[in-house]
Amino acid sequence: MALLKLARMGHPVLRQPARSIPAGQMDNPALQRLIDDMALTMVEDEGIGLAAPQVFQSVRLVVLGTSETADTGGTTNSHTVLINPVWLERTGDMVEDWEGCLSLPGLRGLVPRHNLVRLQALDRSGHSVQLEAEGYMARVLQHEIDHLDGILYVDRMPDLRHLAFLDEFRRYWSGTPAGADQRQKTGCSSPESVTGGQDNAQTNSS
Repeated sequence: MALLKLARMGHPVLRQPARSIPAGQMDNPALQRLIDDMALTMVEDEGIGLAAPQVFQSVRLVVLGTSETADTGGTTNSHTVLINPVWLERTGDMVEDWEGCLSLPGLRGLVPRHNLVRLQALDRSGHSVQLEAEGYMARVLQHEIDHLDGILYVDRMPDLRHLAFLDEFRRYWSGTPAGADQRQKTGCSSPESVTGGQDNAQTNSS
């Protein structure tokens, strides 16, 4: 396995819709190696998730960890693979919280997201899975799948006055009600303080 270089905002790969991965390619060694390398890169960067366009691969692939993996630098075995994810439902209240991204290093932004989501995807073996999540993990999923559609979290921000460098966020925002619950780099790196987590996500294989 190898650590992968990360694309940063401004690179065209982050702004183009990623292509679907054909079902017949699930056992392709290059795809399996990409999944393993993404998982390693995610863990090394204390991540909670990583989308393929963030490592210069414009395919519909997401690797997710857990908040515990991110916080403790856990193994690459503690991850979920989603290939060609499709939304089945995005409901619940729209909740604002702070996000960051390794593709936008050193920044935080206040982003509204649906509180409850459900999707269908393929796992790394090509089996169909459904995933339902709420709260923090629902936010992570929305952040990651946005990457597959060429969308960055700043595009979801209704007010760019709530975009801050990390040092200024910690100094001026982290003690406010808007900044008190979560300070994560979803899609990218670990939460500094997390409410919810992988316990709020359920995976059903079929």
